[in-house]
Amino acid sequence: MKNLTLEHIARACNGSYHGSEAQAKQEVQSIFTDSRKAAKGGLFVPIKGARVDAHDFIDQVMEAGALATLSEKDLGETNFPYIKVESSLQAVKDIAEFYLKQLEIPVVGITGSVGKTSTKEMIAAVLGQKYNVLKTQGNFNNELGLPLTVFGLRAEHQIAVLEMGISDFGEMHRLAKIARPDTCVITNIGLCHLEFLKSRDGILKAKTEIFDFLKEDGHVILNGDDDKLVTVTDVKGIKPVFFGVENKNGIWADEIESRGLKGIECRIHVKDESFKVLVPIPGRHMVYNALAGTAVGLTYGLTLDEIKAGIESLQSLSGRFHILENEKKNIMVIDDCYNANPVSMKASLEVLQDALGRKVALLGDMGELGKNEVEMHREVGRFAAEKDIDVIVCTGTLCKEMAEAAKEVSNGKKVLYFENREALEDALDELILPGDSILVKASHFMQFEKIVKKLAE
Repeated sequence: MKNLTLEHIARACNGSYHGSEAQAKQEVQSIFTDSRKAAKGGLFVPIKGARVDAHDFIDQVMEAGALATLSEKDLGETNFPYIKVESSLQAVKDIAEFYLKQLEIPVVGITGSVGKTSTKEMIAAVLGQKYNVLKTQGNFNNELGLPLTVFGLRAEHQIAVLEMGISDFGEMHRLAKIARPDTCVITNIGLCHLEFLKSRDGILKAKTEIFDFLKEDGHVILNGDDDKLVTVTDVKGIKPVFFGVENKNGIWADEIESRGLKGIECRIHVKDESFKVLVPIPGRHMVYNALAGTAVGLTYGLTLDEIKAGIESLQSLSGRFHILENEKKNIMVIDDCYNANPVSMKASLEVLQDALGRKVALLGDMGELGKNEVEMHREVGRFAAEKDIDVIVCTGTLCKEMAEAAKEVSNGKKVLYFENREALEDALDELILPGDSILVKASHFMQFEKIVKKLAE
C-alpha cells in the first residue's frame, strides 16, 4: 500500500512505534479489523466492541502472519512490531485520510436520506465505462466502514466512489475529512434519522457537512427537485449542477415510462442534446439515480454513449430492490429489505403496482423516525391502501398502526397484521399463492432477509 510504512502510519495516527528500525521501513500489504481475516503482511486494527475487545486476538493474528498491530494497550516486550495509540477507531480514520492523500485520485462522495447505495451503484456503473473504479461495498459507509473502503484502493484504481452515511451532527464532517471529495452528490433530504437530526432542516445541515472538505476546484451535484437542496446556490464559490424531472435548469428527464419489473425508460436531456435509456431496475426513483450518474459522468469526461451504456449495465444488489424469481413456487420476489423510511416505502409500493399477478406487500417497522414515528407509519399504511395492491401485510410494533390506517381507507382490501417476523414466517405458506408478486420491505433491524430466504427456497 503506497507509502504505508509502519513509521508513516505511526506518524499519521500520532502513535508511538515499538519495533525495529528495519521493520519500521516496511509497507503493510493490507489493513483489517476482523481477526478472522488475518492477512500476511497486514496491519491489524483491534477495535473495542460492546461485548468483545479485539485486543484479545492480537497474538492469534500475529501468529497468522500479520506484519504489525495497533494497540490501545501497552503490550510490553513483543517479538512483533506494534503502534501504541489512544484510540484504534480514531487511528484508523487518520490512517485512511493519510493513505487517500497519497493516491491522488478523484473521489466522488455520495450522501442523502434515501437512495445513497443505488445512486452509488449507478455512478460506479457509469464511470466504469471509462475508469477502473473502487466503490463502497455493502454498508461500509460509516466512520469505520469508510476507512476500510479506502484501504481497498490500489495503484490500478483511477477513481473512488464513496458512500457516506450518518445519523447525527458532526459525523459527516468527520467522514468528509477522510474522503476530501472532489465531487459531492446529495440525493435528497428526506425523513430519516429524525431521532437525532429532528427535522429536514437538521438533516440538510448535517448532510451538507460533506462540503466542509470539498476540493477548491470541486463539483457539487444536487437533486434539483428537492425543496431543501435547491436552496443551496453556492458552495465555496462553486455553483451546483442540479438534476431533476420537475427542475429543468440542469440535467433533466422526461418521457418517463414504466416497463414493469423490467425497469423504467426515460429521455435524459443535457443542454441541447438528449438520449433515450432503459434503466434496468424498476421505480421512478431510478430516473433520479440515472440523472445523478449522467451528471457525474459528464464531470469526468464521458460521452453520452458511454453514460447510456453505463446506466443500462446497472445490476441490482441483494436487499436493494433485487428481483428474484422462484420458478418452483411461480412467484416473483422484490427483495428491498435492507432498510426503510417513509419515502423509500412509498417508492417501492409505487413500483409493486406495475408487477404481474396478485400484488402482495410484506411491510415491517421503520426505525429512527423520532417523535412522529407513529403518524409516519400510519401515513404509509394509508398510501399502500390507496394503491393498486391486493394484499397488505404489516409486521412489527409500529406496523400495527400502519395496518390500522390501511384498514381505515382500504374499501375492503385485504390487510393483515402479524406481531413479529416469526409469526409472519409461519404464515407464509398459506399467505402466498402461485403467480404472486411480493414486495418485502422493512428496516434492517427487522431481519426481513429471512422472509426473502424462505420465499426463495
